[in-house]
Amino acid sequence: MFVNVIQTISTYAIPVVILLIPLYAVFKKIKVYEVFCEGAVEGFHTAVKIIPYLLAMLVAIGIFRKSGAMDVLVSILSPVTNFIGLPGELVPLAVMKSLSGGGSNGLLTDILKTSGPDSLIGRIASTMTASSETTFYVIAIYFGAVGIRKTRHAVSAGLIADLAGVLAAIWICRLMFG
Repeated sequence: MFVNVIQTISTYAIPVVILLIPLYAVFKKIKVYEVFCEGAVEGFHTAVKIIPYLLAMLVAIGIFRKSGAMDVLVSILSPVTNFIGLPGELVPLAVMKSLSGGGSNGLLTDILKTSGPDSLIGRIASTMTASSETTFYVIAIYFGAVGIRKTRHAVSAGLIADLAGVLAAIWICRLMFG
């Protein structure tokens, strides 16, 4: 029953939101097309502005992965991850998600090919990916684009939220599918 409710909500949530936003705009007499075009122009300028920060972040991630630092970090974290019930196959994904969306999607694809999307590991990996953010990417790109230099609290808050997403993914998936 609970799974059916979740499936129904997930089937209709996005189409309903996509319909409600333009309807609300029309109701409020907002010129949707003009506002959309203004936002697109602003988005283009923002994209050009963040390219240097994006390049720096991608180079840093590449160095982190190729240097073996990821493997060292995974081995250091393994006692904790074993304690919380995070399968060993998912530790690199949990670490990478905070760094890079593209890198974590690549790891997710490998996990789904190996374990299957309907396995418990595949479901935890998918839920974990959707439940956490690319914290360092967001801080490097978006904070850099607007000139914010003091990111101490943002980093800690983002990492705590990422940890909460990982823990919730493990707990919910084990509850529903384990």
